[in-house]
Amino acid sequence: MATVADHVISALQLSGVRRVFGLPGDSLNGFTDAIRRADGFSWEHVRHEEAAAFAAAADAALTGRLAVCAGSCGPGNLHLINGLFDAQRSRVPVLAIAAHIPRAEIGSEYFQETHPQDLFRECSVYCELISTPEMAPRILEMAMRTAVEENGVAVVVVPGEVLLAKAPAQWSPHPVLPTRSVVRPDEQSLSNAAKILNDAERVTILGGAGVAGAHDQLLALAGTLQAPIVHALRGKEFIEYDNPYDVGMTGLLGFASGYKAMKEADVLLMLGTDFPYTQFYPEHATVIQVDIRGRNLGRRTPVDVPLVGSVADTLAALAPLLTQHRDSAHLNRCVEHYRRTRRRLDDLAVNDRDRAPIRPEYVAAQVSSLATDDAVFTVDVGSPVVWAARYLTMNGRRRLLGSFNHGTMACALPLALGAQTVDRGRQVVALAGDGGLTMLFGELITLVQNRLPVKVVVFNNSSLNFVELEMKAAGIVNFGTELTNPDFAAVAQSLGIFGRRVEKPGDLDGALAAAFAHDGPALVDVVTARQELSIPPTITAEQAKGFSLYAIRTILAGRTDELLDLVSTNVARRILD
Repeated sequence: MATVADHVISALQLSGVRRVFGLPGDSLNGFTDAIRRADGFSWEHVRHEEAAAFAAAADAALTGRLAVCAGSCGPGNLHLINGLFDAQRSRVPVLAIAAHIPRAEIGSEYFQETHPQDLFRECSVYCELISTPEMAPRILEMAMRTAVEENGVAVVVVPGEVLLAKAPAQWSPHPVLPTRSVVRPDEQSLSNAAKILNDAERVTILGGAGVAGAHDQLLALAGTLQAPIVHALRGKEFIEYDNPYDVGMTGLLGFASGYKAMKEADVLLMLGTDFPYTQFYPEHATVIQVDIRGRNLGRRTPVDVPLVGSVADTLAALAPLLTQHRDSAHLNRCVEHYRRTRRRLDDLAVNDRDRAPIRPEYVAAQVSSLATDDAVFTVDVGSPVVWAARYLTMNGRRRLLGSFNHGTMACALPLALGAQTVDRGRQVVALAGDGGLTMLFGELITLVQNRLPVKVVVFNNSSLNFVELEMKAAGIVNFGTELTNPDFAAVAQSLGIFGRRVEKPGDLDGALAAAFAHDGPALVDVVTARQELSIPPTITAEQAKGFSLYAIRTILAGRTDELLDLVSTNVARRILD
């Protein structure tokens, strides 16, 4: 007898899904047993359901196909929610199977009862309950279709006994695959945009993740308009490589050249970006925005010409309407400023006379230098993402994954295990913060159990470092951010993982090279400077005042040593102009 769960697995297989990430539970027994009996389909066991959702998100991001995670009723599927929020905000197609309590007990405050449809609604594009076997074919197909067409999370809630029930006789699963479409604005809208761009003196382009797949069109556009290209963080991997018009990143993690190029523009052309920080937008520029999602147009800054379409399709239609700009003064100024800024950033990524603790900039730069040309990097929120954004070099083959919209801790390791599961022969490097790593510490065991050769590089500064920076900017004495850490390398070794601890800059390259060459999971625990400042491209008067108040209050609190450490760590730093 074929069960509902059997048919769910068949429908997933026909749609290109080859695995499910999750943690077993009694309400999932029908589902996991169907996986056990299915050929060419795997159950990817994790130690926490949050990691399952992150892993599925990485799977979807790398393959472009639907990925699946599952959790048992109550606490099991509740643990999925943070990873699902991240997948939803990263716009990747993920299906979550959320097992439910027995149907007859719903509404009785039964053991482990929750209301999953309500709980998951905010982090999904589709969320529905299958309460009878007859409902399963239609709801499953609608969920899968919505996830792949809207690039978001779909949640199917299923009581455990429904998964074990006999499948409807008329259910014949068939594939649900993403459609392919040409999406661009109409001729009049394109003409309006072209007129503004042709008449402009100083055009700056701001690109985001929506530029994926349109690198050649983007560079051709910049050449025609003589426009510098600024990127948001999620656009880094798609924009900055082989790009003579690149002037760097803007935003809280960016630096001065990107900020300057936008502020000096008379026309800002936004391509596939929902960059959220309004303080970094120009105040008086004419703005043209291209986005596949019409709802995003104008929600960050007022837009003069809103255009709905994919970046690739829109630029292909716009290009014939544009005239070649001859004046390259704006572009040349911005590119030269970027070169100066880049040199100053690179000056910080050095072995500082073999002094300890190690500069985190140096760690990120050496990881980038030693990693393979097609490496997948995953990064934790906090200071690791700052150094990754500034020092990892993209080349069109490397990938960069992180919680860039949701901004959650503990994402690097579970994203890495998902990425490595997709391709065990591709190098995957997780840049983990000490706080983030320990939050989902159990997933180190997942690397061992699932034989995943992920390389974990830990930025170990014994603190919630980025939180401390935020406190300093607000004029608050650091409090509650201290971390008492173990020797992470020793912990890794006890789990059967290659482990190496690095406390001196001169030992870093050797440790990284050994870890990267190891045939299996590896962890390098790098003791980094706690007081390294990551300065945004523009400092407000309030932030300057905050740092001054922080210094005064720290002295008054009797913690002068902390202030001296801050000064000594950053004495060689030159503020980026």
